[in-house]
Amino acid sequence: MYHQIEEESNGDLCVSRKNLEDQLKYLSERKWETLFFKDLNNHHKEKKVIITFDDGYKNNEEYLPPLLKKYNLKATIFIPTRFIEEGYEDYRMMTFAEIKNLDSQRIEIGLHSHSHCNFKEQTLAFLEEDLKKNMEVLEANNITYTKALAYPYGKFPRKKEDKQTFFNMLDRLGITYAVRIGNKINKTPLKSRYELCRVDVKGNDSLLKFKLKLIFGKLKLF
Repeated sequence: MYHQIEEESNGDLCVSRKNLEDQLKYLSERKWETLFFKDLNNHHKEKKVIITFDDGYKNNEEYLPPLLKKYNLKATIFIPTRFIEEGYEDYRMMTFAEIKNLDSQRIEIGLHSHSHCNFKEQTLAFLEEDLKKNMEVLEANNITYTKALAYPYGKFPRKKEDKQTFFNMLDRLGITYAVRIGNKINKTPLKSRYELCRVDVKGNDSLLKFKLKLIFGKLKLF
């Protein structure tokens, strides 16, 4: 799980271009297969990984495509459509035209809600309308996307009854997979397609730490 890319890292949510390239080069050299969510069921190799970026920052469009092409890899970018429509704080975001023009052979677009609110704090009715809006805005801008969802802040209803009702709603909307954070490695066959974990790659993670996270997920050692 990544967010921003810059020449130099400026925090946990921003990886430096060099660190990202070192990480992608390692995946390529060690024959890790990168997947899109839409292809997840069709692959059974042991060394497979999905590279994800959240929020649709302009720097993703600037740095990511050439690196993916160089190392023959794929990635998914999760888009919260309100951020693209209205902007997000002082960050530069991609435009809908730029998202549409990303190489679909290298980059898959996924859902990240419309409003980017904490799903744990909202009603089911609000969440359903928000996800519909996320999809409607992408469709209105002629953007091809996969119905894979990244929960904003990694949060979703956790009480047993609420969670099942929420998951039923996701299924009704045709959502195929949903990802939290969790920092654990997902084993196949998947136990729950709406509770997939992602491993948080920090801005200044060394290549050694990246390698260990790739195998073990979160390490208390660090």
